[in-house]
Amino acid sequence: MYIIGIAGGSGSGKTTLVESILSRIPQNEIAILPQDAYYKDNSHMPMEDRLMVNYDHPDSIEWELLLKDINGLKKGETIERPTYSYLSCSRLPETIPISPKKILLVEGILLYTCLPLCKELDMKIFLEVPADRRLTRIIERDMKSRGRTALEVIERYYKTVRPMHEEFIEPSRQQADMLVMGGGLNGNAAEFIAAAICQKININCK
Repeated sequence: MYIIGIAGGSGSGKTTLVESILSRIPQNEIAILPQDAYYKDNSHMPMEDRLMVNYDHPDSIEWELLLKDINGLKKGETIERPTYSYLSCSRLPETIPISPKKILLVEGILLYTCLPLCKELDMKIFLEVPADRRLTRIIERDMKSRGRTALEVIERYYKTVRPMHEEFIEPSRQQADMLVMGGGLNGNAAEFIAAAICQKININCK
């Protein structure tokens, strides 16, 4: 199994890049694990307390479970990937079965802050996007899919997103093998990455 990490600040276009890579690789050859599915379960907490959790801090992720699932896939086991709701700020009871494939793509803002995870990754990609562009994307995304107002998004950005980016995410880019300038909108980078993956595992890209 060839394991790829895609990281970068919030709003850098990780989902866009993943979708662009997927459009070039046969679907039966690749599995995906999003870091966000592994947020710790806070369902035992009152809603007002859940909203106060710093979800941009490495401690918000259940790294042990993510590593366990990666190792299970490497052993040829089918795992039950957790699901998480941004609206309720809690893990959902439903899980998604993920079968082992030739390629495993793991994506999330905090991936490279976990050194044991970095050791599992064969290719580490970091999306480099200016802060003002990322903020614009964050506002659009959180208003559309996470039920937040523009004011709530901006307040959260300056309270946690930007400080955590500067403290944890930006320094973690040093772990990367490749920087993608412009983030997910860099179509040439997606084509290059997909071609490199296909060559590495000896399959034909679409």
